[in-house]
Amino acid sequence: MKNSVKRLINLFVAAALILVVSACEDDEPTPAAPTVSEPSSTDVRIGESSTFNFNVEVPGGFESSTVTQTGGTAQITSNLSSGDVEGTITVEFTAGSSTGAGSVKLTVNDTNGNTTSSTVVFSVTAPDAPQVTPPAAATVTEKTTNSMTFAVSTPGGYTSVAATATGGNVTVTSEPDAGSTSGDVVVDFEATTPGSGSVTVTVTDAANQSASATANLTIEEEVVPTVIVSENIDGTVTWETGTVYQLAGRITVLDGGVLNIEKGVIVKGQPGTGANATALLVARGGTLNAAGEADMPIIFTSSADEISPSDVAAGNFASPNLAPDVSGLWGGVIVLGKAKISTQNDNDQDISEVQIEGIPTSDPNGLYGGNEDGDNSGTINYISIRHGGSNIGSGNEINGLTLGGVGSGTTISNVEVVANQDDGIEFFGGTVSVTNAVIWNGNDDGLDTDMAWNGTVDNFVIIAPNTAGAHCFELDGPEGTYENGNHTLKNGTVVASVGDRGAEDLINTDANSNVNLTNIFITGIKAGQDINRTDAANVVFTGIELDIPAGAALADFVSGTIPTGVTAASTPSTGVGADLSAFAWTWASTSAEWPGN
Repeated sequence: MKNSVKRLINLFVAAALILVVSACEDDEPTPAAPTVSEPSSTDVRIGESSTFNFNVEVPGGFESSTVTQTGGTAQITSNLSSGDVEGTITVEFTAGSSTGAGSVKLTVNDTNGNTTSSTVVFSVTAPDAPQVTPPAAATVTEKTTNSMTFAVSTPGGYTSVAATATGGNVTVTSEPDAGSTSGDVVVDFEATTPGSGSVTVTVTDAANQSASATANLTIEEEVVPTVIVSENIDGTVTWETGTVYQLAGRITVLDGGVLNIEKGVIVKGQPGTGANATALLVARGGTLNAAGEADMPIIFTSSADEISPSDVAAGNFASPNLAPDVSGLWGGVIVLGKAKISTQNDNDQDISEVQIEGIPTSDPNGLYGGNEDGDNSGTINYISIRHGGSNIGSGNEINGLTLGGVGSGTTISNVEVVANQDDGIEFFGGTVSVTNAVIWNGNDDGLDTDMAWNGTVDNFVIIAPNTAGAHCFELDGPEGTYENGNHTLKNGTVVASVGDRGAEDLINTDANSNVNLTNIFITGIKAGQDINRTDAANVVFTGIELDIPAGAALADFVSGTIPTGVTAASTPSTGVGADLSAFAWTWASTSAEWPGN
C-alpha cells in the first residue's frame, strides 16, 4: 500500500514538472525584427557608379533582400546567406543622365516574416566639365594649310566639337568617338590673312557641358619665289613648279631655243602697251613644252593677279583678286611656225611668210609661215591664259593664244582663255590642231581662223563675248591662191549671249571660207543673232543645233536658205555638243555662265 501511494506521488511530481517546462517554452520571446543601418551619403556624378554598404542584423535569420532606387539604376552586388544573423549587404548605384536627388532603399526580410528598410539619399551631380588643351603658339605662312591637335578630356562622355578661326579657315579633320572620356581633336587651318590669327575649339559632353581653348598664331606673308625674265631664251631653259616667272617685256624663245614649263608654274606679264606690251613669243624654230596637268595647270596671267603657286597646288585656280572679265593687262602667248599659210603682199602676190599681228614689224622674230606643214613647235597641255590682250596700236590687240603657221607636229590640248581683249584663239594658216579648248569672256571673237588654216579644233566651249560686234566664230578664207582643203570645228557648245552681252551673230563666215562645222550646239540665242550666210561653197554644216527662243522660227536665225545640217533643238542630241567633263579643271567651269550650271 505504501509503495503504491509512493508511485502515485512520483507520477504527480513528474506531471507537474512537464507542465512547468511546457509553460516555460510557451513563454520564450519572438526574435527581434532586422535592423538596417543607413550608409553614409555620397554624391554620384552622372553616368558614374558608387557603392553603398548597408550593415544588417537579422536576429530571426536572413531570408531575402530587395533594392529600389531613384535617379539611376541599382543592384545588390553582395548579399547575406540564408539564416545569417548579421553582415553587410553591398549595393552598386549607377547615376542616370540627369542631375537632381537620388536614393537607394534596401529592404531586408527575415525567416519570421519581419521586414525592415533603410534609405540613403544623395545628389546626382554633373560630371567634371570637359577640358581642352590647345597646342603651343605657332607661326604659319599665308596660303598654307596647317594641322593642329587639341587634347580633350570629357569625363561626361564626348558628344561634339565646333571650331572657329581668325585669319583663315578651319576644318575639323578628326575627333574622339562619341561617349569617350578623352582623345584628340585635329583641325586643318588654312591661313589666308597675314597678321595675328587663332583657332578656337569648343567641346561639348553628354551633360551638355562645354569647354573651349584657343591656339594663337602668327601668320606671315607668303614669300613667293619670283624670277624676273628680261632676256630672250636661246638655249634650253626650265621654269620650275612652285615659282612665279614675271615677264618684263616681250620674251622670245628664239630659233633653236627650248622653254620647258613645269606643272603649276605661274607666268605673269608686267603691264605695257605698244612696243612695250609683254608677251611670251615662240619664234619659228623655237620650242615651248608647257606640261601642265589637270590638277596643276600652268597659269599665264597679269602681274596684277595675286594668284600664287600655293593656290594652284591647293586646287584654287581662280584669280583671288581679279574678276573674270578684266582684260588687257598684258599681252598673251604667241607661237609661230614654219607651216604653209595663204596670204599676199600689197601687190597681190603670194608670199610664204608674214609678220604676226601683235608684234611690231621691227622684231624679225614675229615672222611666221614657210613650207614645213609637219613643223613641231612643242607641246602645250593644261594651260590657262587670262586677263591679256594689251593694245599695241589702234585696234590691234594681242590674242589670248595666237598660232601663226604652226605645224601639225605641234601638240596642243586643254587650253583655257579667260577675259582677253582680242580673240580667244586665232589661227593664221598652218596645220596644228587643238583638243579641249574653252574661251570665256573674250572681248572679240571666240575662235578666229585665217589664211587657209587646215587643222581641227575638237571639243570646245565658247561663252558669250563681252563686246558688241564680236563673233563666236570668225571663219575667214584664204588670203592668197594657196588652199589646202577645209579646216574643222567639231563637238562644240556655244553660249551666244549671257545677260546683256552677246555675240553679234552665231557663225560668221566669208564667201571663200573653207570650214567643216560639225556637231555644234548653240544656246543662249537672242533675236538678231544668226548664221550670217549659208551660200559659201566650202562651208559645210553638219549636226548644227540651235536652241532658239520659244515661239521663234529657225529661219529667223539663219540668213539665207537653211542647210539640211542646221536644225532647232532645245537640248543637244546625242553626239552633239562638247564633252563638258573635259573642262572640270578650268576657272570657267565654276562660273554660273557655264553650260549646265
